Amino acid sequence: MEAWYEVQNINQLASPALLLYPKRIAHNIELLKSMVDHDNSRVRPHVKTHKMLEVSKMMIDAGIDQFKCSTIAEAEMLALANAKDVLLAYQPVGPNIKRWQKLILAYPNTQFSCLLDNVNSIQALNDAAVEINKVLDFYLDVDLGMGRTGAAFSQIKELWETIRQQENLRLQGVHGYDGQINNPDKEVRKKEADSGFDLLQKSYDFLQEKSDQSLKIVVGGSPSFTAHAERKNVACSPGTFVFWDWGYSEKIPEQKFKVAAVLLTRVISVINENRICIDLGYKAVASESPLPRVKFLNANDAVPVLQSEEHMVLTVDDSHNYPVGTALYAIPLHICPTVALYEKVAVIEDKEYAKDWQVIARNRALNI
Repeated sequence: MEAWYEVQNINQLASPALLLYPKRIAHNIELLKSMVDHDNSRVRPHVKTHKMLEVSKMMIDAGIDQFKCSTIAEAEMLALANAKDVLLAYQPVGPNIKRWQKLILAYPNTQFSCLLDNVNSIQALNDAAVEINKVLDFYLDVDLGMGRTGAAFSQIKELWETIRQQENLRLQGVHGYDGQINNPDKEVRKKEADSGFDLLQKSYDFLQEKSDQSLKIVVGGSPSFTAHAERKNVACSPGTFVFWDWGYSEKIPEQKFKVAAVLLTRVISVINENRICIDLGYKAVASESPLPRVKFLNANDAVPVLQSEEHMVLTVDDSHNYPVGTALYAIPLHICPTVALYEKVAVIEDKEYAKDWQVIARNRALNI
């Protein structure tokens, strides 16, 4: 029997390649919505995983109109898809402040906001707003324990004093990312997510009391989504859900998303009776984690033992089962940086390679 991932016209695809399955993507989008009771205001998906115009449009067509992104190129991709509300989950610095100005002026139908977490950046963005005669939106980024970006709760009062003096900035709410949460135990993850959220809620309460408009809360990523999805007053920001991967399917088993992105690779050399080599080097799959970096769907006995730029060596029970040219399908451990390695992906519809989608936002700049 053919498995769901197999492609009938596989000879039309050179390897290594990244394959996408739109029906599975659509399933994942609908499952995401169901996890927040189909209240689309409670999800703000992060597009860093897919970086594709077509996938963004699938979410918009499903009724999701607010998004989060990591780069100005991703923000522009969302504007090209006619997204209504785009949060750049990054603090513009240096020349990116000018790019941010240009983006906002070029796409007036999209409401843009960014993150800020310090006095100097708040003042710099206000100066940029004055230059273009606009009021610019932002979220105050709060550190929930990851220690990467965001202000400590002890700094919130000082930051508010600066914020209220800026006439061309508008505080939209607070943002927190708890990327340090990855325990496979659901209950442990919930306790950690609740603890971090308490900091965010305290920050929100302090600022809401001072503010004359209703503020919003944006929180979390994929591992903490299970916990945050139960909160009625927040927008959650998972990203990996759209394609899913081997890593999160192991760590977050209660989230029943389907794998919708698969790597195609082929045997290029038979080394001996128990070793083969495939064309899946670390230029074709994210390599920030130790081996194994993939799970093979049609080679249960294959174990990666060596990888270089263009090659991966596997041990197998019997190499006679894997002659040169054999096509293998694999799920990456981490899909987000894997997608960024490809200029385009192969779209699989009804088991046929149908077309390509460009991974346009892997570029650091589109038009701006």
